[in-house]
Amino acid sequence: MNMLARNITQRLPRNLSAVIASTRRTFADIQVEHGRGDWQTFGDIEKYTPGKFQIKTINKISPVGLKEFPDDSYDVRTGEMDASNAHAILLRSHKLQEDDIPKTCRAIARCGAGTNNIPVVRMTELGIPVFNTPGANANAVKELVLCGMLLGSRRVIDGINHMSDLGAQGLAKERVEKDKALFGGQEIAGKTLAVIGLGHIGSMTARDAKGLGMELKGYDPGLSIQSALKLPRKMDLTDSIVAAVSGADYISINIPYIKGEGGTHGVIGKDVIDHFKPGAVLLNFARGELVDSEAMKDFLDNNDGRYVTDFPDDLLWDNKNSIVLPHLGASTEEAEDSAAAMAADTIRDFLETGTIRNSVNFPTTSLSEQPEHSVRFTVVNKNEPGMLANITEAFADAKLNILQQINHSKGDIAYNVLDVGTTESAGDVLSFKHVQEKITMLEGVLSSRVLYGAPGTGYARNLDGG
Repeated sequence: MNMLARNITQRLPRNLSAVIASTRRTFADIQVEHGRGDWQTFGDIEKYTPGKFQIKTINKISPVGLKEFPDDSYDVRTGEMDASNAHAILLRSHKLQEDDIPKTCRAIARCGAGTNNIPVVRMTELGIPVFNTPGANANAVKELVLCGMLLGSRRVIDGINHMSDLGAQGLAKERVEKDKALFGGQEIAGKTLAVIGLGHIGSMTARDAKGLGMELKGYDPGLSIQSALKLPRKMDLTDSIVAAVSGADYISINIPYIKGEGGTHGVIGKDVIDHFKPGAVLLNFARGELVDSEAMKDFLDNNDGRYVTDFPDDLLWDNKNSIVLPHLGASTEEAEDSAAAMAADTIRDFLETGTIRNSVNFPTTSLSEQPEHSVRFTVVNKNEPGMLANITEAFADAKLNILQQINHSKGDIAYNVLDVGTTESAGDVLSFKHVQEKITMLEGVLSSRVLYGAPGTGYARNLDGG
């Protein structure tokens, strides 16, 4: 059978076998045991810590955030520490490859909003949820947007560079007053800011800009009620990007980058830029690929506009009207702490209760508190007709009663959480191994978990993917 069982006792050193065997738990009339028979195992058993979830970190993850993992039930592997048995992965900007992901891995969390460095489509095929941390870095990015607005208004950077040159020549004091006219600008109070995308960052930018005395326009076709409630009352919401940017002095892009047909690649293109007013300042702290560089260059060369971004651009990096910063958006201690803590909490929720939130490829799923005398199962399967019936039938055949359940789907994936009663067959010792094996080997099922007993155990995966 092409299966994976996380905890196995065969072919282990004698003392380690005893340790792992001791992690088997009994509750009422239930015995949970995994890994005997024909099930294959993966990972390095010599470096496995029984009774703990193993977390693999890639990049430097904030220690403040990692403290969210309790020491008594989590084994966090950082830096060069071996994590060949990882149950979950936390990372920032590392370009994740499939080879980085052990077969024991149940989940991946990105400490940040973007997940373009993770092969999300492939993870979906493998039944692995990918999480992000929306809003964790919102304040840091918002502050940089406001900074960019000021930099684009007053030619501050040009003035700094000019004074450095004069200082090197010993002429700074002599020319400081005479040359200030070279770097005139405008105030932002009373000017109009168009915000494209009104999620966490966009809504925060709008609120603070209003506090600075600016007029506001906005566009977001997917505006949620939650985000709408955070917007300033006097904000002109438009029905298109063109309508939002028309007449605006400043334009802030706060939308995700989505590849493919109907995506957002080059969404700020010639058709939009042609509606910029002369001298408009475009602020792009979202993604470089959102802007058509050729069209932007034409605007900067002919309309005395400004482009401020923290993404590299091979065409615009040396344009006199461009300000290209390092990718500083979320580079604050506070943002890194917040993102890491949010990622850790999300992973804990998933590993311990099966809850899905802030996932980019799995449906949001939360089952109410587990009833007394029950065991929780989770099943990941392809979103195909008849799958739920096949799964529940397997429990019925094993004479296990489902007390409560939830089934949600997103695209090609479906996710189930089921609480199964443990008191119906009093006097009999029931093993969940056989019913889990049957469910996991159903055509279309990708993986299953029994959330019971020692942390890290109870995971089965169909390596053929159904």
